Amino acid sequence: MMIPFNKPYITGNELQYMMQAVQSGKISGDGMFSERCHAFFQEKFGFGRCYLTTSCTDALEMIAILLNIGHGDEVIIPSFSFVSLANAFVLRGADIVFIDSNSKNPNIDVEALEGLITPRTKVIAPIHYAGIAADMDRIIELCQKYDLFLIEDAAQAIDSKFNDKPLGSIGDLGAMSFHETKNIIAGEGGLLIVNNDKYIERAEIIREKGTNRSKFFRGEIDKYGWIDIGSSFLPSDLIAAFLYAQLENINSIQTRRAEIWNRYYGALKPLENDGKLILPHLPDFATNNYHIFYFVCETHGVRTKLMRFLAEKSINAVFHYQPLHLSPYFKDKYKGPELVNSVRYGDCLLRLPMYYELTPDIQDEVIDSIIKFYQN
Repeated sequence: MMIPFNKPYITGNELQYMMQAVQSGKISGDGMFSERCHAFFQEKFGFGRCYLTTSCTDALEMIAILLNIGHGDEVIIPSFSFVSLANAFVLRGADIVFIDSNSKNPNIDVEALEGLITPRTKVIAPIHYAGIAADMDRIIELCQKYDLFLIEDAAQAIDSKFNDKPLGSIGDLGAMSFHETKNIIAGEGGLLIVNNDKYIERAEIIREKGTNRSKFFRGEIDKYGWIDIGSSFLPSDLIAAFLYAQLENINSIQTRRAEIWNRYYGALKPLENDGKLILPHLPDFATNNYHIFYFVCETHGVRTKLMRFLAEKSINAVFHYQPLHLSPYFKDKYKGPELVNSVRYGDCLLRLPMYYELTPDIQDEVIDSIIKFYQN
């Protein structure tokens, strides 16, 4: 039987809560479980106003609308990131300025950042790869110096921190994912985090098709109308019910993922010591939420051979992003410098099976196979 890369974990209360949502008579957006999820994020992580969305992609697209991104604006994002981050701003007409990753981990290279800022720059949008914080002090400093918006792509970063600050709580706005591959899941789902109060009211309007419908449902107005652009970004309360069951178990989920991650790290450390691979780097300012266990192979060829070897052992290890500046859509548009680290991670980074129900015996199969590959 194939050892999967990911397996969604069901805590036990998901179906019960979904049935409660059905019995409540309201399964469209912003029902009782949506409210519970919003309160959870605000209370546990100190986020500003929170809005569940149907995906992290939707949260990012809301952000681009909220900031009035348009033609001529420049947005700086890492090339080694998911296409949703770029698409959100491209859809509004912005020009994407890609920045390299740093040499120690796939997060943004802050040393290259100031040289990319121009009078047209409007946003810096780092990701927190694998739930490990980007160097936010330098990014904040530059955003303040040049009066730029700071957007956190915290898709992978639930329950992780920069120093003592939860990721997602630092930028003007942030986005989080609950896709089935994440630590906390809803199948599909996302969260818009609004830490700047001036965007709260408009975020609510954009999320409700550009109407003030939410005010109407709260009894604050006697009718609602179309007052801004927007779309249907809010998820069914059935999704929120599933998500809330996960959130109730976040501590046990994180504890189990930590055990698996640390076991991989300890077992593969001798290979790093021998110069065979590079394990994840955790800066002093970052905590680990154990979202991804990855390592970086010496070359693309080694990774290809290792993936093939593991597949023959029925182990599904996978690579991750391909650099966006070299993508079929963008490569003819890209005029910037060579992004050597983004290319290296695209060519050499490998992710190992990582899920709650990964038993020690099965994990040993993965570890032993990797060790055997390098011994040969």
